Amino acid sequence: MQDFTLPQIFTNLLLATRWTIVLSAIAFVGGGFVGFLVMLMRISPNKFIRYPSMLYVEFFQGTPLLMQLFLTFFGLSVILDWNLSPWTAAAIALTTYSSAFLSDIWRGSVEAIPKGQWEASTALGLNYVRQLQRVILPQAVKMSIPPTVGFAVQVIKGTSLASVIGFVELTRSATAISNVTFQPFLIFTIAAIIYFCLCFPLSLLSKRLEHQFAYRT
Repeated sequence: MQDFTLPQIFTNLLLATRWTIVLSAIAFVGGGFVGFLVMLMRISPNKFIRYPSMLYVEFFQGTPLLMQLFLTFFGLSVILDWNLSPWTAAAIALTTYSSAFLSDIWRGSVEAIPKGQWEASTALGLNYVRQLQRVILPQAVKMSIPPTVGFAVQVIKGTSLASVIGFVELTRSATAISNVTFQPFLIFTIAAIIYFCLCFPLSLLSKRLEHQFAYRT
């Protein structure tokens, strides 16, 4: 058993939290980019474009994130003969996972726009792209902000699963320190508080934005 003082434990967990935040940011931004493309495919009138995107979303929403991490880390290494690092595998898996959910959030926001908006923009002579650009998406973006911010909480919590493939973030660091100090209750309590401090402000922001949007509408 190695002696760690409480400040040392807290410092080490905070240092590991950096990677939780970085991985969350990469997954959210990357997932947002991919998710936007998937969303455009899902609302496309062309079924040959729409059906593959539906399959993509159903797969990543219908399988556990833990399984996706394993498939990415071990599967891509075998199939493509890539020597993936835990960092790369975690970033890829969380990005695809996030993109599936974000695309569904944004698709729902687009489909929530009244059909009259489409009809009115058609009457003005706008083509499909111009309708999205000038009429539909600006309204859908405002509607989608609260659930998008709320989903960021799920991304942060999802990074904890990356510890199973060896990525050293908050949960992995807490496990390592616990194995050395034999103080699991203390270590994981501190880790839980750090997760709470990361997620709770985003949850409050999501609820506040949701109330503001409901009030304005």
